Amino acid sequence: MLSWKLPRQLSINQVPQVFREQGILFGYRHPRSSATDCLLSVFQMTNETLNIWTHFLPAWYFLWKLFALAYSLDVWNDTYAWPFLAYMLTCCIYPFTSSCAHTFSTMSIQARHICYFFDYGALSMYSLGSAIAYSTYVFPEEWINSTFHHCYVPIAVLNTVISTGLSCYSRFSEIQQPRLSKTLRTLAFAYPYLFDSTPLFYRLYLCTGESCMESVIPVHYKHCVFAFLTCFIFAAHLPERLAPGCFDYIAIPQPTRVERYPRGLPERYAVRWSPGSFPRGLRRSYPVPPESPLRCAAPLGPGLLPPGLVHPPGACALLSASPWRRSWSVTLRHAIRVAWRRSPNGAL
Repeated sequence: MLSWKLPRQLSINQVPQVFREQGILFGYRHPRSSATDCLLSVFQMTNETLNIWTHFLPAWYFLWKLFALAYSLDVWNDTYAWPFLAYMLTCCIYPFTSSCAHTFSTMSIQARHICYFFDYGALSMYSLGSAIAYSTYVFPEEWINSTFHHCYVPIAVLNTVISTGLSCYSRFSEIQQPRLSKTLRTLAFAYPYLFDSTPLFYRLYLCTGESCMESVIPVHYKHCVFAFLTCFIFAAHLPERLAPGCFDYIAIPQPTRVERYPRGLPERYAVRWSPGSFPRGLRRSYPVPPESPLRCAAPLGPGLLPPGLVHPPGACALLSASPWRRSWSVTLRHAIRVAWRRSPNGAL
């Protein structure tokens, strides 16, 4: 009978300095684990298990959301949906890459660096995806077609390259100059976020136009709160710093925590607000096709559904009477199910 022996866990004094985390005393995997050991360690409680699963499972969730959107939208003809699909693609890439990086990061010191290089690159790509979505859906109406609007995405591309290079470089000084390494890494991820969020901050605090009074604004506030909470937790080494050894399996290792918990929460909020943040000026710049349900869903308010949405007959009437007006995804799924049930050849 085939049996698997789970790898033995080590204490902080049994692993090289590069593998050690502040406040984490036990639960380390062997620094020269095989690929099989790394995979088996996913099914035992180590100081990386929670980190791996909380990125692996969300990656599949966002992949399901991506396929659902691709199926619902006319992706070939509706260019207005492309930025959101690009953003959703990065939402799938970066948590999956992160889970793989943390799974195989204990094969060797070189493998650890390489895994985190891919991890940093995936996070920077997610930052670029956010900028693409912000450029289309979040810019205030008075900024549309301005010089900053035209330069926004190219600068975000440059920020992606710089952020990836700076975060990778910070690993080389992690042992000799840990404070410098942490400062560089924090800067590498904080600056792209602040730049990408410039139009969002303007809409939240300075904008007074009609596009700044939409019902999705409270979701933006939650997104910002969790993003800044993430940065604070990363900088303060909480909670393991307060009680070393008590959070060996719960606390998330520091090398990439700036994009970890609770980053998944702002990402989840971002998926909620992106289709509902369409400024009116952008809607004029991207004509809505005649068959778009936006034309029949106007009473529900601006930005409830993405333009160009493919819907079966009868969906518009159901959407107008739907009680789930705060969640466009739930409303859409319910509308499609009922409409297909009513169709002669449809069954769900």
